[in-house]
Amino acid sequence: MKIANIRRDDGGLNVSIEVDHPEPSLGHELISAAIGSECGDFTRGTLEALTMAAQKGEGVDERLMNYALSMVYGMHPKDQLEATLGVQMAAVQIATMKAAACLGASKSTQAMEAHERIFNRLARTFAAQMEALKRYRSKGEQRVYVERVNVEKGGQAIVGNVGRRGGEQGENGR
Repeated sequence: MKIANIRRDDGGLNVSIEVDHPEPSLGHELISAAIGSECGDFTRGTLEALTMAAQKGEGVDERLMNYALSMVYGMHPKDQLEATLGVQMAAVQIATMKAAACLGASKSTQAMEAHERIFNRLARTFAAQMEALKRYRSKGEQRVYVERVNVEKGGQAIVGNVGRRGGEQGENGR
């Protein structure tokens, strides 16, 4: 992505986002595919959200924007919900690193404690987001893989898929 921070006559700032690809239409398709979207409005909204995460002062940092976009791409989102969570995770990661920098630069105990609280909250949020992504991708299913089973002499084993539906009772009434 190419970012241009353009100063307006009234002193405000406009940010221009352009796809950095020899064929812009193909570039847009690639970005849409990278974020798991088939909707142009969602792609534009996602890029705008990422620019908010990549703000530095009044403008947008192009390298930070590309970093955030690469984080979302690296998640390989399967749909728009995963992409949205990826954008949030990228924003939290960037904020966490900014908080870490402020923590490291703290000159007073009070400032250090404040930045430490912010850093810890952000780090916990990121871990919760990872867990949410894991649950969403697993669709609530829990899987147990048994790699090795030993059956002693006189024992019995079942080979194949074994399961019990909720609400059904076994032979013992359990």
